[in-house]
Amino acid sequence: MLLKATIVVIYVGVAAAAAIVFGTLSWQRNISSLVTKMESGRLDPHRHAYRSGDIKELPKPVQRYFGAALRDGQPMVTAASIEHTGTFNLSETGERWRSFSSIQRVVTNRPGFVWDARVRMAPATRVFVNDGYVDGDGILVAKLFGLAKVMEQPPGAELAQGAFMRFLAESPWYPTALLPNDHVLWKAVSDNQASVVLTDGATEVELLFTFDSSGLVSSVSSSGRYRTVDGMQVATPWEGSFWNYEECGGMMIPLEGEVSWVFPEGPKPYWRGRIRRVEYRFAGES
Repeated sequence: MLLKATIVVIYVGVAAAAAIVFGTLSWQRNISSLVTKMESGRLDPHRHAYRSGDIKELPKPVQRYFGAALRDGQPMVTAASIEHTGTFNLSETGERWRSFSSIQRVVTNRPGFVWDARVRMAPATRVFVNDGYVDGDGILVAKLFGLAKVMEQPPGAELAQGAFMRFLAESPWYPTALLPNDHVLWKAVSDNQASVVLTDGATEVELLFTFDSSGLVSSVSSSGRYRTVDGMQVATPWEGSFWNYEECGGMMIPLEGEVSWVFPEGPKPYWRGRIRRVEYRFAGES
């Protein structure tokens, strides 16, 4: 009996391991397909390098930002690969923080990103999360070990807008994407704030940028980003904060950040992360 029980345990263990391997490989194939699709839509940049004369018509705080974040002649970022570590809060009402690691691929024109994360639910349990904006569509799905679906938000205008807003909010990691062009419109607000409208086809988002005393972005916010509440999409105030700037690729970018929903009783953070590594592709590079 003991031998039979041992054999059963071994078979169950082998089957579980095989399922995890299958799920991981299937997940990675899907991520690779999304990245390939995003890359296939990549367009030539509107310009190949930043020049200080390009920003003379922008609001003063935005001019100070580019003066602090970019050097004259900075090549335009066309793509980036960003690795994060951090924690994610699984509860809107409590504190259920879980650690995560992720790799994010970004293309700046046409705008897109694919975020591939592993959230640690328990010592031997991982949920794979894919958040993205590819070819004008939003993506948000989570699967246990990349195999069993635990959450998927259906496609639609709200999901696309939320994903596109994330792309814009994270642009301090690839700041040349914020330089003015036909799809980027800055508007003056105050001495240390400006709003920016970003468009991609029929999708348009707007964020308020707040700048610190050194001219760099300290926070971004929206009066309404969609979140799921009882199966419905509800526009909710939302904000992201940045700090710990360092030079990467010739640009000043924030290495740490936090993202929150803003409820009447106050902000509720749900994402805290730090950049471990970032690699850029610039205009003129293959």
